[in-house]
Amino acid sequence: MMYGTKAIQLVKEIANGEKGQLTPFSSDVFSEVIAECSQHFADLRSLIRKMQEAGLDVETSKNEDHYGQLIHHLSLVRNKRCLMAYMYNRAEILRNLVWKVGSEIPEEIQEKLSHSEKEYFKKHSEALKSYMSRVVLELAVDMVPPKDPYIKVRVLDDMGEVELPSDNTANFARHSMHFLKRTDAEKYISLGKMEELTG
Repeated sequence: MMYGTKAIQLVKEIANGEKGQLTPFSSDVFSEVIAECSQHFADLRSLIRKMQEAGLDVETSKNEDHYGQLIHHLSLVRNKRCLMAYMYNRAEILRNLVWKVGSEIPEEIQEKLSHSEKEYFKKHSEALKSYMSRVVLELAVDMVPPKDPYIKVRVLDDMGEVELPSDNTANFARHSMHFLKRTDAEKYISLGKMEELTG
């Protein structure tokens, strides 16, 4: 077995992927790296125990067991860093996604997430929503102030009767056009269910 190849595979997946885009969570490879970490840890403990039983000082003795410990320790650290880089990168994409699509994950993205990532997205969305309600400010709208608070939109998917954030309701039939508050339409535009009409 070649140690380290699976951990490197996770990092390469991040490096070779399109920036800001999620690939399906590599649960099999991730589990194999965790198992490899467990094996390194067990081997490290075994070597320490062996040296202690031989009456050798673990920190100062420079025999083959000492160097074996060093290899297992450094391999453990390398794998841990690879796992953390993989998870951090995916978490960063999810945090950015909250700003684009709101608290609902599109189906095509949801299929690519692990259970813990779905939980993370949900909790991050809830925390952001809670903060915005406390400060009474909608942070997820345009970062540049719009010239007009209302926009004209065309509905791309039939959504039926929908209650809008401004406490209005509207019937969003496919290809219908509406003049809406930008804050009401943003969520549906980012989900690809509406398009803004300009001009």
